[in-house]
Amino acid sequence: MPVTRIPSVPPSEITPREVWLNRRSLMAGMAGAIAGAAWPGASEAAPVIEPLVAPRNPGFAPKDAATDRKLATSYNNFYEFGTDKADPARYAPGMKVRPWTVEVTGEVAKPRVFGIEELLKFALEERVYRFRCVEAWSMVIPWVGFELNKLAAAVEPTSRAKYVIFTTALKREEMPGVRTPVPVIDWPYVEGLRIDEAMHPLTLLTLGMYGETLPNQNGAPVRLVVPWKYGFKSAKSLVRIEFAENRPTSSWTKAAAHEYGFFSNVNPNVDHPRWSQRRERLLPSIFASRETEMFNGYAEQVAPLYAGMDLKANF
Repeated sequence: MPVTRIPSVPPSEITPREVWLNRRSLMAGMAGAIAGAAWPGASEAAPVIEPLVAPRNPGFAPKDAATDRKLATSYNNFYEFGTDKADPARYAPGMKVRPWTVEVTGEVAKPRVFGIEELLKFALEERVYRFRCVEAWSMVIPWVGFELNKLAAAVEPTSRAKYVIFTTALKREEMPGVRTPVPVIDWPYVEGLRIDEAMHPLTLLTLGMYGETLPNQNGAPVRLVVPWKYGFKSAKSLVRIEFAENRPTSSWTKAAAHEYGFFSNVNPNVDHPRWSQRRERLLPSIFASRETEMFNGYAEQVAPLYAGMDLKANF
């Protein structure tokens, strides 16, 4: 077995500062994955996770094994429930996800409101995607969902539809993170994609993971997954999808435009102002031991979308 050499530099230089300061959450998540214990303060009335089995599409599978499910569901960013990585698993189980609808509107010929039961009737498949967060940590997740372009076909976008806007749930009584005296962002959370990005076959509307329905902390009951972009672009708990003529301002871009651009493609050549993006940590590792791949390893599939663009200016 090869020997792993541990870098002799401070952890704060190996790991992005925000994640290093939050290491306690990571270690707690790893402990939970091993012990299977609930987070302190977690809701005792956790929603039932049901089987959601679909055939696996091997076309885009990464070489890495899937992240342990307990870790993937206990170490999350979902700021509506708090900024600590443990907060979503602690507080999100209290969110009611039935009944639930997603309104699809805007520049479409056939606007509709879909219930979750209707979304489950689309042809589901399982895809194992690498999922990378802007703080330079990543996981490998087997998502269950369907290509967003299939939903688009049902509503028939017009020629004026140049962008797609995703709005997430805002439930003040159930989301402690939105009730803080100083809001992290301007709620509700809004994200956007260019129409060709949204219609790309890699872009999924996701209803499950690991062969089960999504846990609340991972974006139940339906979320977006865009694997070549940083994780915050994959908006959780969607309630509205709008096809629009004009480019929206995403929530994180609105909050800090110098840190979070509209495209937010995984790019080792464009650093976050507070940390490097050249290397990443594939959890549960706490060391940034891997070189970041352009477009998170999906360059072959998506690089043509950005042909001729300055990807440093259009970060």
